[in-house]
Amino acid sequence: MATQLAPDVASPYRTSPTAVAAFEEWLKANPNARPVHTHPWDVSRSDIYLNDTWGPIFAQMREEAPVNKVTGTPYGDYWNITTHKAVMHVESLPELFSSSWQHGGITIGDPPEEVDPAVMAERQLPMFIAMDRPEHTGQRRTVAPAFTPAEIVRMETEIRQRTAHLLDTLPIGEQFDWVDKVSIELTTGMLAILFGFPWDDRRLLTFWSDWAGDVELTLARDLADTRFSILGEMAQYFGRLWMERMGKAPSPDLISMMIHSPAMNHMSPQEFMGNLVLLIVGGNDTTRNTMSGIIHALHTFPDQREILENDRSLIPNTVQECLRFVTPLAHMRRTATADTELFGQQISAGDKMVMWYLSANRDASVFANPDKLIVTRENARRHLSFGHGIHRCVGARLAELQLRVLLEEMHERRLRVHVTGAVERVRANFVHGFRRLDVTVERI
Repeated sequence: MATQLAPDVASPYRTSPTAVAAFEEWLKANPNARPVHTHPWDVSRSDIYLNDTWGPIFAQMREEAPVNKVTGTPYGDYWNITTHKAVMHVESLPELFSSSWQHGGITIGDPPEEVDPAVMAERQLPMFIAMDRPEHTGQRRTVAPAFTPAEIVRMETEIRQRTAHLLDTLPIGEQFDWVDKVSIELTTGMLAILFGFPWDDRRLLTFWSDWAGDVELTLARDLADTRFSILGEMAQYFGRLWMERMGKAPSPDLISMMIHSPAMNHMSPQEFMGNLVLLIVGGNDTTRNTMSGIIHALHTFPDQREILENDRSLIPNTVQECLRFVTPLAHMRRTATADTELFGQQISAGDKMVMWYLSANRDASVFANPDKLIVTRENARRHLSFGHGIHRCVGARLAELQLRVLLEEMHERRLRVHVTGAVERVRANFVHGFRRLDVTVERI
């Protein structure tokens, strides 16, 4: 596997265009290709996330039809799963509601039907989050040791040092983009450590993550070749790292863990690429967007920010509440493997089930006053931002650690962050967060 993916040493790696820039240019060049959404409950439309207007739509669904089917969307027909109870129910039945890439995978998009089957077979990217048991179990166990409590303790010192150093370099009183200067820098640095990735090239991880995680790109057929080519460069780069570490003693980085795992050391090139996509997007986009979302949420609710500033012991609970409030991944998809009934609705084998974590985390039957950030919320840990069941995020503890350390080091320096300029959200129905967040920092 690694031999096929190993690149020429002199191979260049693109850093542009960004995925969002490429998609926007495609929309300009193809105005008639812009997706049309006609169903009022078709929440696959990305504009409601860009404009932050999704809340009332999901609230209506939770009240009137917690499980409902929409048809004729740009992503085909699908079921909306919108309440906390319904999402947990679907997650708890992995045999009945499959995650497998062979049934459609974990996102709302489907492979284009007009593409040559041989090309599609080459471009399928199996990853363990998009596998069912037993394949899922073996591959998850391979990477799980990187996220054990002992490993989290081992990594905390370095994470704290890096976070402290970055905060000490922030320009107090001057406006800057928090997403770029803090959120991206901290999360790409963490990924570089996990992979043993060359430090000077760490921003490549952000570039690849955006191209891999932007579900809207599936609507732009003209960009399919570009996307696969860029992900191919990612695989080539990691293939070189794989070759360099073959035959060496095991080490704590994820590549070494794969090399020394019977479940993962014979992966096909597509499977290798798929698992890289999973680990990069899972370790980058989610934590990155929560780091930005925390700042925006505390600015939006200054009473809660003041409570937190006066009580450091609330930081761990605030992390959980921010994960609930932000919900950095809006949805996960499952596919029914058999006819069944779900909360009074008749589901057919092959039906696409879209679990909206974003909606479940605002379920008033579970979270009182759900649209408000409440740092003292007693049941904040019941959020579903990490999923539930066998596919619960394997890196959840590490994400929590990074967020906790950020808030602790900000508290130590008495830093307060105000949103003072542009706020640009991600135009996407999968990754939920911020492209840009202009802020000014003061000491209190």
